[in-house]
Amino acid sequence: MTNVFENYLSSTGGLTTEEINFSSQFFKPVQLKKGEFFIREDELCDHIGFIAGGGVKAYAIDEEGKENVTCFKFENEFVTSFPEFVAQEKSRRSIRTIEDTVIYRINYPDYRHLLGQVTAWNSVIRSVMEQEYSQKEQYLLNYNNKSAVDKYRHVLSSEPMLVRRIATQDLASYLGITQRSLTRAKGQIHRPGVL
Repeated sequence: MTNVFENYLSSTGGLTTEEINFSSQFFKPVQLKKGEFFIREDELCDHIGFIAGGGVKAYAIDEEGKENVTCFKFENEFVTSFPEFVAQEKSRRSIRTIEDTVIYRINYPDYRHLLGQVTAWNSVIRSVMEQEYSQKEQYLLNYNNKSAVDKYRHVLSSEPMLVRRIATQDLASYLGITQRSLTRAKGQIHRPGVL
């Protein structure tokens, strides 16, 4: 198993070396090319993954067929559609790679078995869920009801990796603005003499 995953588990401080070794056997590596799906909307959400390298976007398609990006996940983060995974329901959104990506995934039966065998996983998953909730709260606080310039300024200061690693149309969708508005905001902020 990848050192990235084992290092992450070790960094949580909750699992022993034996528990990490035992856990690793349930996570299978999947290599996905840019643009491939990890989870598809309206299909059973039956696995969770740990991103060892690369990145993904989560989005839903609206009535007009437009993608509405809700989040991005990168290295050292778990990814799934959590409510649907836990309830074993169809996903309400798709999760698709934005770069070539390596994900270590576990299916739902193995996940349940692992939780039963290694109780420390309950605190790892709780931490992942708390982080997920915190990210959603931060998104609402920082990107809701603000101007395009303020949204772009915030993403530059607090999430600069997004500006470097994701496509303009995906960033615009995530910020809830048009590509044109994003281009204008970039022009205003990056104009000489403007901070």
